[in-house]
Amino acid sequence: MPSDSSAIRNIGIISHIDAGKTTVSERILFYSGETYKMGEVHDGLAVMDWMPQEQERGITITASATTCRWGDYRLNLIDTPGHIDFTIEVERSVRVLDGAIAIFSAVEGVQPQSELVWRQAERNRVPRVCFINKMDRAGADYRQTLAQIVGRLKARPVLIQLPVGEEASFSGVVDLLTEEMVTFDEHDLGKSVIRGKVPEAMIPEIEEVRLKVTEAAADFDDEVMAAFLDGKKVPAEVLRRALRRGTLAGEIFPVLLGTALRNKGVQPLLDAVCFYLPSPLDIPPIPGHHPSGGGEERLSCDPNGPLAALAFKVMSEEGRRLTYLRIYSGTLKGGASLLNPARGAYEKVRHLFHMHSHRREEIQQAEAGDIVAVTGFQAALTGDTLCDPAKPLVLEGVTVPESVVSLAVEAKGGEDRERLDTVLQYFQWEDPTFKVHEDKETGQTILTGMGELHLEIVIDRLRREYGVQVKTGRPRVVYREALRRPVERREYFQREGEKRPEIAELLIRLTPLPRGSGIRVAVPPPAPPVSRELLAALEQSALEACQSSCRTGYPLTDLEVRIVEVPLEPGTPFPSEATFRAAARRGVVMAAREGAPMLLEPIMSLELELPVESLGKVLGTLQQKRGRVEGLDKRGEVEVVRATVPLAEMFGYMTDLRSATKGRGSYTMEFQRFEEAPPQVQEQFGL
Repeated sequence: MPSDSSAIRNIGIISHIDAGKTTVSERILFYSGETYKMGEVHDGLAVMDWMPQEQERGITITASATTCRWGDYRLNLIDTPGHIDFTIEVERSVRVLDGAIAIFSAVEGVQPQSELVWRQAERNRVPRVCFINKMDRAGADYRQTLAQIVGRLKARPVLIQLPVGEEASFSGVVDLLTEEMVTFDEHDLGKSVIRGKVPEAMIPEIEEVRLKVTEAAADFDDEVMAAFLDGKKVPAEVLRRALRRGTLAGEIFPVLLGTALRNKGVQPLLDAVCFYLPSPLDIPPIPGHHPSGGGEERLSCDPNGPLAALAFKVMSEEGRRLTYLRIYSGTLKGGASLLNPARGAYEKVRHLFHMHSHRREEIQQAEAGDIVAVTGFQAALTGDTLCDPAKPLVLEGVTVPESVVSLAVEAKGGEDRERLDTVLQYFQWEDPTFKVHEDKETGQTILTGMGELHLEIVIDRLRREYGVQVKTGRPRVVYREALRRPVERREYFQREGEKRPEIAELLIRLTPLPRGSGIRVAVPPPAPPVSRELLAALEQSALEACQSSCRTGYPLTDLEVRIVEVPLEPGTPFPSEATFRAAARRGVVMAAREGAPMLLEPIMSLELELPVESLGKVLGTLQQKRGRVEGLDKRGEVEVVRATVPLAEMFGYMTDLRSATKGRGSYTMEFQRFEEAPPQVQEQFGL
């Protein structure tokens, strides 16, 4: 039996919307004995989709964590959303996962959101096994899906199963490593797995494909290579060991087949998770930085090491926080006092839980490698590090994607007004992509999120969970400002001090950067009387100034802000930090106004699926919306159009698409980049 940490698998399920993530999760819980009845997404009864909004819409909105056992192994499983508006749930999940199951539909293949979540996993170096689902559906073609994994994802899939039967006659799989046929008893919902001899007619194909598996495994094991070159058959266990090495290295991806809805193929998938995906002990030591600037330290998965954990998700339950942690080092116990270096705060663990979706199982302690939830924290947010106060350390945080749609809201009554700000603060704890600010001109509260559905869910939760009624405006695009030319400005700022006027002087240089660079702030090295703390305050104030914009109310981006000098006249009183902060904020804004500001608009990547006869009409509607077609593909009876289009043109587009395709068209889109808005849009904003 494996040791405790080596028997843990921290895994997530990632895919495009409607590829079957939650259905696979429900089967995993059922076959592992965690639940005694399968919940179905289409019935609104899935355990992992517990929010009313998820049950009504049949989609996953929030990542749900659960714990179950499979043989000697304990799986910490996170079911992630597939809709682009909730991509932060995938981002923060893959940040703390050791491995993932990537699910693809055998009919639709590699879809746009499949590519996005694959890139997220790639960026976080998460090993994956692939599951081609819906093998029983008409038009299922696993070979096409494999080709798309190679072509679109630039990955190397290794097929370790073959299907028995096609489409409606799909009845099981052939395990290419053991050369057995695997079927699933329909009388007990597929719980009984039956292994037997392979059909005679399939033997030549099995031998041919098994040879390809051996060839892939040979790249990672000398014993397999020698046997492959000698033409010998390699035992299943030796092949498995070699494939595991390649999977952990992120160079190959084992592929399994099945149909979760028809209860076929999930148990071999669970075996593959245990065989091929890493335990916490297989993960390289992770870097941590000392908050005081004392260098880097690498932490291995050691229960006896210094405690370090990452808060990757916060949930609000009537104003109380439930914080999800991935423990990377040390042992965490109930009642422990921890340091949050990012907030400069101490947090106390009141209770410690393993989660089963929204149900809790209280535990007394958790060790390195585990994923748990705690109550009692007051300040921690997504991406914060919690550590031993005696050994402060900061781990790498979570990448937060751009929020591109905003909505004005107004409380309906006095009681609603009193509660609105408080409840919106709860939502901001939970979701780093959800932002709230007040429009200084109108006094309205502006909500900003990832898309129309994201904000629609927020409004629905305000009403249902907290009884707050609001009136809403129309969704609006969130633009950005950028500069056309570099500019340098010497800023003098005077304010009344406690005893005498204070004057702070700064030399500030703004330099435009390439698209997608974001904001960079550079400060000179500290030299008396300018301290490191004052320079950090100037850096923070410059960032705040970029967020407040210079002309249109939208944040600045793609800009380097350099504090070139902090000149001080000998013998003059040293201004306060507050005076320097004000000088930095004003200096950045005034300099930006001199740098020929322009407006950037969000451009979305769009993929449409539509009947062939509607293609001409749909291409016409795209042209009217300033869309650029980048590719056309045929997928069975469906035409697939890939295009880019400004977000400003996409509000209400589903109505246009349904009209053009007689209700048979659908689309998915994701944020791609910001680019300069056309002159007519610039003029609307006075630029």
